[in-house]
Amino acid sequence: MEFADELLPGARFVRLKRFDDARGSFVKTFSRSLFEAAIAGMPGGEPFELSEEFYSTSARDVIRGMHFQVPPHDHVKLVYCASGAVLDVLVDLRRGPGYGKVASVRLDAAAPSLLVIPKGVAHGFRSLTDDSLMVYKTSTEHSPAHDQGIRWDSLDFAWDCPAPVISARDRAHPPLAEFESPF
Repeated sequence: MEFADELLPGARFVRLKRFDDARGSFVKTFSRSLFEAAIAGMPGGEPFELSEEFYSTSARDVIRGMHFQVPPHDHVKLVYCASGAVLDVLVDLRRGPGYGKVASVRLDAAAPSLLVIPKGVAHGFRSLTDDSLMVYKTSTEHSPAHDQGIRWDSLDFAWDCPAPVISARDRAHPPLAEFESPF
């Protein structure tokens, strides 16, 4: 694991090592000791203890997001694309000078990597291929009463997707301008 770019305070892009042989490939997606060493002293970096893991599959041009959980069930997320490719998007919802700042990065199964997403940062993505498989590890379990979102199209971000496929739930989220941050 190579903890590379910091996209937003506490949000890190991590390059993963891929080992290939005649059988296929092998990628380690989490190591507690490497993760703890990488975030030590990092502004916004928080210890991570896995509470839940889940995955989603998406067709090309599906946009999911922008999702997060509010306190006291807010969480740190580790996300990666296990198959296909996505354009992953983050928006900082933490009060302060970085509020509303957007960052994006391509996550591609062919070049294994993951994102560390701190509490107070909303997450979403656009699937760039059919059957993209996204895996999420979170530090708290899903709490429907604390699960929220902001509209994907209310950000200062060009999704470059003329005909996105979006759930009714994601279309109903409030725009960023109307969101009152608890972070």
